[in-house]
Amino acid sequence: MNHQQRRTKRTNPLLFGLEIGFFAGLFWGGIQWVFYIFHFTVIPTGFIAEPFFKHSFIYSLAGQWLGWLFFIGFSILAAFLYLIMFRKFRGPLPGLLYGILWWFLIFVWPGPNLGMVKPITEVTWDTIYAEFCLFLLWGLFIGYSIAIEYTNERKREPKVA
Repeated sequence: MNHQQRRTKRTNPLLFGLEIGFFAGLFWGGIQWVFYIFHFTVIPTGFIAEPFFKHSFIYSLAGQWLGWLFFIGFSILAAFLYLIMFRKFRGPLPGLLYGILWWFLIFVWPGPNLGMVKPITEVTWDTIYAEFCLFLLWGLFIGYSIAIEYTNERKREPKVA
């Protein structure tokens, strides 16, 4: 067996970040939509698209679908950012903190100043809890998925016949 055959296959970071971000946005954006439909939150799925479209459109069915696509795009960008900055961190805690950071940026500051969401003092406690838990799990999904891929040493061990 020559040197090139013994080489382990490396993960393409761009494709991996795209995949993790896409599925994070697809799954957790869908959960956010379910939260909105069942009135666990008053924040529509299209909140990320709010600065780019009229407020009334965001609350329509087409606006919800478009918002879900924006959430997928946002998740892809967030996964790339995590991949670049934090991929060497191990365990679930960095991902949880990453989700809390994004929740803070969107729902506390500067999100309300950009018109994405209402100020946190103007939404219900159910909304605060639901969105906080959603972003906590969303960040965990992104962070832990990336950490497992980039810190899994068992993959790099040579295969024994």
